[in-house]
Amino acid sequence: MKFGIIKERKNPPDRRVVFTPDQLAKLKQQHPDLNVEVESSDIRIFSDLDYKNMGIALTEDISNSDVLFGVKEVPVENLIPNKSYFFFSHTIKKQPHNRKLLKAILEKNIVLYDHETIVDELDRRLIGFGRYAGMVGVYNGIRAFGIKFELFKLPKAETLSGKEDLIKHLKRITMPALKFVVTGTGKVGSGAKEILDAIKIKEITVDNYLTKKYAQAVYVQLDVLEYNRRKDGQLLDFKDFVNHPEEYESDFEKFTKVSDIYFAGHFYASNAPMILTKEMLNASDCKLKVVADISCDVNGPIACTIRSSTIEEPLYGYFPLEDKEVDFFHPAAVAVMAVDNLPCEIPKDASEGFGEQFMEYVIPAFFNNDKDGILERAKITENGKLTPRFSYLQDYVDGE
Repeated sequence: MKFGIIKERKNPPDRRVVFTPDQLAKLKQQHPDLNVEVESSDIRIFSDLDYKNMGIALTEDISNSDVLFGVKEVPVENLIPNKSYFFFSHTIKKQPHNRKLLKAILEKNIVLYDHETIVDELDRRLIGFGRYAGMVGVYNGIRAFGIKFELFKLPKAETLSGKEDLIKHLKRITMPALKFVVTGTGKVGSGAKEILDAIKIKEITVDNYLTKKYAQAVYVQLDVLEYNRRKDGQLLDFKDFVNHPEEYESDFEKFTKVSDIYFAGHFYASNAPMILTKEMLNASDCKLKVVADISCDVNGPIACTIRSSTIEEPLYGYFPLEDKEVDFFHPAAVAVMAVDNLPCEIPKDASEGFGEQFMEYVIPAFFNNDKDGILERAKITENGKLTPRFSYLQDYVDGE
């Protein structure tokens, strides 16, 4: 078997990679029969020389590899027929812009595994960059506050070397007595919490957060049933919310009345209620000054996320009264940070963490006959057809 690491060709360029040089060297050590090669690239966070120095073969032609690993979508013209690919295809929610990609994958008889579809037997995602999105999202949200109110200046995250550098810069500023609210307790939420804890922001209970004033910055992290409630007033469990999201409504307004910065790191399912509505943002007692939408669902549960922003231009203003974008410094604007590729800002840390997950959860499946069904569950296409698990995408492929 031959593994190949492909060059990222999507624009804007992505410097992340699935495996670091160290991880590939370890992989070769563990599986001496495995051949590994890396397609030469001048944009990766790890240079060609970094791989060469670890004894990894470099190539300009990756077509001899059987299984190809990348991060972002592969442009249609660069897909090699009859190969197996791993990358984020952004097709499983029937994203219109990638229909041509999935059609081409089927036409070229490619076996596609999507990083998003790598799940355990309970359908929990095993691989992702979410933790790093959470880290950068917190940094960017605090940076936005400093810029908006001209209190402190933080450099852009992409100019720093990684997580420890983010923490170092955040520790240098004089933090006002702000209240931070975080929605989500998954990978994104845990990344956000990691940074808040590292810079010694005090975590408090929901009751204290809602009722007490503090002389220092504090935060609260909310699980889904702490910011949603059943319309009929019943107190049920998370399973009920997952099965009947339409029976719920947002209970987030009480947090908007006491919070300065909101870090949105939740997973959002279709039919789930809005979390932060226009009405909440428009209320005279809404205190929110910055919304850092790390999850970044445009026209989703966060009313002020009317578009995604970019690493180059991460911030914009939202004017609740007219439900439109305005100048970031408009006095009545809520500051919005809605970058949809936050982990790209710390590509080294993100790549290391991603590779560790891959080494733990996915690589063994290639050598143990996929005994836990990891590869089987993740496989979207095979033999020019959608697999049964993803047959719901057929109408999307057909353009219906």
